[in-house]
Amino acid sequence: MPSGSDPPGSEVKSVRRSPRLSPQDTSSKKGDEEKKGESSLQKAKRKGRMERNREDELDVKLQQLDLSSRAAATGTGLVYTETFTHHKNLWEPSHPESPDRVTFIMKELERQELLSHCVRVEPREATEGELLLAHMKHYVDLMKSTQTMSESELHTLSDKYDSVYLHPESFQVCLLAVGSVLQLVDQVMTSQLRNGFAVVRPPGHHAQCNESNGFCVFNNVAIAARYAQTKHKVSRVLIVDWDIHHGQGIQYQFQEDPNVLYFSVHRFEQGSFWPHLPESDCHFVGSGRGEGRNINLPWNKTGMTDADYISAFQQLLLPVAHEFQPQLVLVSAGFDAAVGDEKGEMCVSPQCFQVLTHMLMSLAEGRLILALEGGYNLQSTAEGAAACVRALLGGACPPLTLPTAPCDSALQSISKTISALYPYWACLQVLEGVPLTEGRVIRATTNKESTQTTSPADSVATTTGLVYDERMMEHQNMWDRHHPEQPQRISKIFSKHQQLGLVDRCKRIPARLATEEELAMCHSVEHIEQMKSTADMKPRDLNKLGNEFNSIFINNQSFQSALLAAGSCFNAVETIMTGQVSNGVAIVRPPGHHAERDFPCGFCFFNTAALAARYAQKISHNPRLRVLILDWDVHHGNGTQHMFEDDDSILYISLHRYDNGVFFPSSEDAAPDKVGVAKGAGFNVNVAWSGGRMGDPDYLAAFHHVVMPIATEFNPGLVLVSAGFDAARGDPLGGYNVTPEGYAHFTNMLMSLAGGRVLLILEGGYNLSSISDSMAMCTSMLLGDPPPSLVTPFPPPHHSAVVAINEVVRHHAPYWRSLRINIPESVRASLPSPKHRGKRSSKGKGRKSDQSSTDKPPLPRSGQEADSSLDQLTQGLASLDITQTSSNPASATSTPVGGARPKARRSVEKVVCESEVKTEPSEVKTEPSEVKTEPSEPVAVAPSESVAVGDEAAAGAEAEPEPEGACGWTKPQSALELTCQVQMDGAPMFVVDPLTWCPHLDAVKSLPPSGIDVFQSCQDCGSEAENWICLTCYEVFCGRYVNEHMVIHGTVSEHPMVLSFCDLSAWCYLCESYVHNQVLFEAKNAAHFAKFGEEIPPWS
Repeated sequence: MPSGSDPPGSEVKSVRRSPRLSPQDTSSKKGDEEKKGESSLQKAKRKGRMERNREDELDVKLQQLDLSSRAAATGTGLVYTETFTHHKNLWEPSHPESPDRVTFIMKELERQELLSHCVRVEPREATEGELLLAHMKHYVDLMKSTQTMSESELHTLSDKYDSVYLHPESFQVCLLAVGSVLQLVDQVMTSQLRNGFAVVRPPGHHAQCNESNGFCVFNNVAIAARYAQTKHKVSRVLIVDWDIHHGQGIQYQFQEDPNVLYFSVHRFEQGSFWPHLPESDCHFVGSGRGEGRNINLPWNKTGMTDADYISAFQQLLLPVAHEFQPQLVLVSAGFDAAVGDEKGEMCVSPQCFQVLTHMLMSLAEGRLILALEGGYNLQSTAEGAAACVRALLGGACPPLTLPTAPCDSALQSISKTISALYPYWACLQVLEGVPLTEGRVIRATTNKESTQTTSPADSVATTTGLVYDERMMEHQNMWDRHHPEQPQRISKIFSKHQQLGLVDRCKRIPARLATEEELAMCHSVEHIEQMKSTADMKPRDLNKLGNEFNSIFINNQSFQSALLAAGSCFNAVETIMTGQVSNGVAIVRPPGHHAERDFPCGFCFFNTAALAARYAQKISHNPRLRVLILDWDVHHGNGTQHMFEDDDSILYISLHRYDNGVFFPSSEDAAPDKVGVAKGAGFNVNVAWSGGRMGDPDYLAAFHHVVMPIATEFNPGLVLVSAGFDAARGDPLGGYNVTPEGYAHFTNMLMSLAGGRVLLILEGGYNLSSISDSMAMCTSMLLGDPPPSLVTPFPPPHHSAVVAINEVVRHHAPYWRSLRINIPESVRASLPSPKHRGKRSSKGKGRKSDQSSTDKPPLPRSGQEADSSLDQLTQGLASLDITQTSSNPASATSTPVGGARPKARRSVEKVVCESEVKTEPSEVKTEPSEVKTEPSEPVAVAPSESVAVGDEAAAGAEAEPEPEGACGWTKPQSALELTCQVQMDGAPMFVVDPLTWCPHLDAVKSLPPSGIDVFQSCQDCGSEAENWICLTCYEVFCGRYVNEHMVIHGTVSEHPMVLSFCDLSAWCYLCESYVHNQVLFEAKNAAHFAKFGEEIPPWS
C-alpha cells in the first residue's frame, strides 16, 4: 500500500501558503534582468506571463469560494384541488380519463400517511400569456369559447380531434392544471421547495400548439418548461416521459430546441400502438440545433417489467442526463405502464416508479417536479403516484421485484436507441456493445429469489446510523510519525461530520470488540493468534514482525483497534438488517480490504467488509443472503476478492487503479479477466484503470454501464461499500481526481439497491481534507440530501477508461444479461476511434486538445492573450450565481499523484527515465513515458523558447498525455495556457510551458556545501531509479512510481519546490506546475554539471 498524507493536526490547507515576493524584490529582480540586456519583447512576454500567473491564482481562489452556505431547499410540494374532478365526459360517463383518477390518488396518499408529510401548494389559474408559451392564440381562444357551448357543440368540436372530450368547465380546469404545475416550478426554482408532485388533470403531453389530442387540451409540462426558461432563466431542462404513450406534443414543441432534452419511453410495437406515428421511433432524434436532444425509447412488445425500465434509465437516460446537466427535471408521470392497466399492458410495479423517481432526484440538485399524465387502472395509478411521492419525500427505495434482468426485446430497443443517439453523446460512445452469440452465453447469474429480509417501513423517514470510537486512534506507527495511515484520519472525518451537523442527524451506533470466533468467519486461527500476541510484544519484536508483511506496522494497541473496527461494522450491520436504521456509515481504522485469510497486508489486519458480509449472512439466518461489496478504494481489495472468488452469494465489484499490474498490490489478480472461479464465476468484477488520471466522468461511466446494471441484476439484500477515498482529488497516493460530489452520486445510485440497506465502511484515503469532505458528502446522501451538481460542462470519460470499461463488459457479458448492449459496427465505425473521441479538455500543461490537429483553432495573436483571458474571467464572474450551491469547490490542498509501494521493487526498466540519453545542451530531449503508449500518443517536450537551454524535457507522457511532476501533481489549465503542437517524425509532440515565476520561489534555499549528487539514492528506501531533490532541505527521495517517498516528504514538510534528477525539471507542489526561473539556475546548473560534466549556458 503506500504513503503520504497531510501532517497531523493540519486543518484545511491553503493552496497559496508561502509568502509572496515583495514588490521591492520584484522590481529589484526586474532591474537586474534589464541590466543583462533583456529585450522589450522579452520583457513583454515576461510581464504577460506574470499577469497570467496572477490570473491563475485568482481563478483558483474563485473556484474555492464556498457558495454552499445557503440553506438547502427542503420540502415536497403537492398541488391538488377538487376542481380537477369537474372535467368529465358528458356523453360517455365510463370514459377511462375520469375524475376518479385524481381522487383515488389522494385517498391512497392519505391511506399511506404521505399527505401529512407534504407541503400543500395552492393551485392557480394560468394566464393567457403563459398558455401562449406553447400554444397558438387562435387555439387558446377556441378552447376559451367552450365555456359557453352546448353539449352538442362540445361533442362536435371534440370529434374534430383524436381521442378528446370537452366539458363547459374544461377550460377552467385546464387553466388550473397548467397553473398548478407552474406554482411548483416557482417554488422549486426559488428554493422554497425541493421537489413536488402535481395531481392534475386533464393530462397534457399529447396536446400540440394548435390542437387537442389524446385526452389532452393544454400541454402542462411543455408550458412549464417554457415558463422555467423565460421566467427563471433556466438554460437546461430535462423532460422525462414514462407514460405508456409517446408524448408527441412535447416532442414537437422542443425538437429544435437544444436547451430542452426530451426522453420518452413508450409502447410502440413498430408503430401499431397509439398514436401510430413514425416519429415515435428511436430514429427521430430532433432536428436543427436540437438534433440529438430528442430521445425515443420504443418498446416493441407488451409485458415490460421493472428491470427493463431500470436498465433503460441506467444505461441510457442517466448517462445522457449527467452529460446534459439539467437545471430542472420535469416528469410527465403517466402510470398506464403500471401492472394491471388495460391500455398499457405492461408490468411495472409501484416500487419501480419509486426507484425511477429516486434516480431522477440525483439530477439538477434535486429540483424535480412530477405532473400526472395518464394511468387508467385506478388502483395501480394511485399506488404508482404514492410511490413517487414517497421517493420525493426521501423514503428508502423498496426492494426490487423479480425478474431483475432486462428481457431480450428491451435490450434490443435500448441498443437501437443508443445507436441512434451514439453520434451526439460522448457518454454513449463509451459502449462498444459487441453482440453475444448464443454459444458465448455461459450461464445466467440472475437470481430468482426475493431480497426482502424485513418488512418495509411505513414511515417515509429514513435513519442513518453512524459508528465511531476514538480508541481506534491508538493504532499508530511508532517508527514513522508521518506514515500516511495515521490516527487523525478518523478523527478528522468525524470532526467534519460534527462541523456539518451530520452527527446530530445520525443515530449513534455503539462500537464493540469483535470476538475471535467472529474473526474466524474469514480468517485462520493462526492469523488471529499471531495478531493477538502483538498486544504484549516489545517494540523491537513488533517492528520485526511488521517487516515480515507487506506495508504493515504494528503496536501494542493494533490488535484491539482492529477488533474495534470489525466489531463496529458488526453492530452497524445488525442495526441495518434489523430495521433500526435504514443505512449507515462506519468511520473505522485500520482499514481491511487488503487483509488475507492468513496474514495482514497493506495497512490491513482483518478484512472488515468481508467479515461484515459473513456476519450479515449469519444474523439473517440465511447463508445465501446476497451481499454486494463495492470497493471504490483506489487500490484493489485483494483480500476481499480471494475470500469470495468462488462464492456466488457475494458479488464483489472493485474499481481500482491497475496500471497494467504495477500499482499496489501489484498483482494480476486485479485484472478484469479475473471473474471468479467455480460457482463464483461472474461474481468478481474488476474495473481496472490503466493510464490516465481518472475522475468523476470515468467512475460515473463505470457506474452507469457496469456497476449498477450488474448490481441491479444481482439484486442484493445488503450493500457494503469498501469506502476508501484515496481516488479522491488531492490524495498523495491515488493520484486520481474524484470529487466529493462524485462520491455523492455514487452513494446515491447505490441507495436504489437492497431496499436502501447500504453501509459505508472506511478503507483508505490519505489526504485529511479530501477524505473528510468526501465521506461527509456520502453521509449527507445517506441522510437523504440531494446530490450536488457536477462540473459543467461535464467532460467525457478518458479514452483509457473507455478501454477499461469495455474490457469488463466483454468478460462479464456472458454472465450478466444487462450488459448485452449491441451497437452495430457501422455505427461505431462512423465515429473517430475511442482514443480520440474520449479526449478531455485540457486540464494541465502539455495536455492534448480535444480537437484534432486539422481543426485546431488558430493560436491567439500576440497581445490578444491577456484580453482573451480577462474576457473569460469576466464572463465567469458575470455568470456566477451566488444563489446556487457550489457544485465543484476546488480542493483546499494540492492534488498530488502517487503510486503505491509494489510488493517487489520495480526494475529500472519499469520506471520513468529508465534510460538517460545525454544530449547536447541545445537539443530538445524527450523523456520515455512511464507506461507504454500507442505510437500516436503525444510526448511532452521542453519548449525551446521559454525553457533555459539545457533544461531537459519538462515531463513524460503517460497513456494520458498529462505531464506530472515529482509525484505528478497536475495544475488546472489557466485561461491563457498555451499548448503548442509540433510534428516530429510524423507523430504529434506537445510543448510544456512552465511558469516563469511562482510565489513559492522563496522556498528555494542556497546549495549545501557538498553540492548536489545526482547519483544519490533515496534516503528512505535506497532506490536509484527515479529520484528528486528537495530545494529547501536538499534531501533526496524517490518518485511516485518507485516508493513515492518524495510525495510523503512534500506533503509532510510542506517544502514546495523539488528538482528531478531525471530531466532537471523543477516542480512546485503548491502551484501544481513546472517552474523555470532564475532562482532555480544555481541548483539546476549544479545538477547538470554533476550529471553531464558541464555547466548549462547562463540565464538569458
